[in-house]
Amino acid sequence: MTSTAAATSSMNTAPKFSSNLDNGHRHDWGVDEITQLFEQPLNDLLFQAQTLHRNNFDPNEVQVSTLLSIKTGACPEDCKYCPQSAHNDTGLDAERLLKVKEVIKEAVAAKAAGASRFCMGAAWKNPRAKDMPYVLEMVKEVKSMGLETCMTLGMLAPDQALQLADAGLDYYNHNLDTSPEFYGSIITTRTYQDRLNTLSNVRDAGMKVCAGGIVGMGENLRDRVGLLQQLANMPQHPESVPINMLVKVEGTPLDQVEDLEPFDFIRTIAVARILMPQSHVRLSAGREEMNEQMQAMCFFAGANSIFYGERLLTTDNPAAEKDRALFVKLGIRPEKRQDVSDEAHQGAIEQAIENAKSERMFVDASL
Repeated sequence: MTSTAAATSSMNTAPKFSSNLDNGHRHDWGVDEITQLFEQPLNDLLFQAQTLHRNNFDPNEVQVSTLLSIKTGACPEDCKYCPQSAHNDTGLDAERLLKVKEVIKEAVAAKAAGASRFCMGAAWKNPRAKDMPYVLEMVKEVKSMGLETCMTLGMLAPDQALQLADAGLDYYNHNLDTSPEFYGSIITTRTYQDRLNTLSNVRDAGMKVCAGGIVGMGENLRDRVGLLQQLANMPQHPESVPINMLVKVEGTPLDQVEDLEPFDFIRTIAVARILMPQSHVRLSAGREEMNEQMQAMCFFAGANSIFYGERLLTTDNPAAEKDRALFVKLGIRPEKRQDVSDEAHQGAIEQAIENAKSERMFVDASL
């Protein structure tokens, strides 16, 4: 065969995709398989991811969440990426647990801005008994507005997971962060198994799981493969998979780590979509450092969820106006919940605000 004929033959050969990729319930991914996905030509990888994305979702809808820090700073964990860790000198002031009144105010604003899910995060190793009544009340009040609810409070015991589920919590977020092999280089105050146990407790309580990780922490390709393998081989895929790009904060041990190549991030989004085709893959922390073109490629690669608003806990996030402008340019619209009527919940919203008027903004929770 001549070189020209060989080239023509190559151009006419369609990518060879595994038929197993059409199965959204696969949980037996091997390291070599996932590595091969990452190492495909980018066009082939994106085509494969976009095809699966269209088989499972409207390609022009993106689920929109808002994240509020309900308790900031002084966390006892030593996560090297985190400005809220008491081990890292980032100048962040510790704050007390927000009271229900302020959380409701923020949730109302989030819904008015187009969010369908309201996420609440507390810088704790795990919630204590005295914190739980306030946390449970937050869930009930926000839920009554017709918003989906999500919380991230650190590790959960089985009884705590059950309490949150009984209060109506829809999602619980607890990220694996990275591969089991690289994990000890990032965190030493809780084990990988601790994280897996919390996710198991959440699932056993009947809640949906939000679990993903962070890339750009100095890990290698094998670690990105390992993270996604852990997530994809869970007995049930997480309903939400946030893929964070490290936000380097001065004062953390990772503030000088080398920047991640943007295409490596886009590949991670695409492989996550292929491995977990029925999960929402969230373009999460790090969007402030991404231009519009990179975000557009992430959406094409299968990302269909974002955090919306000016801050993610303590780090910057693209302003809502910029997100709306980008959605218009790309022809993207926010995903709507199908099981909620805004009119039916308007009275509940007004009542929740009225109930909160007499409450103080903060509760006295020791740090």
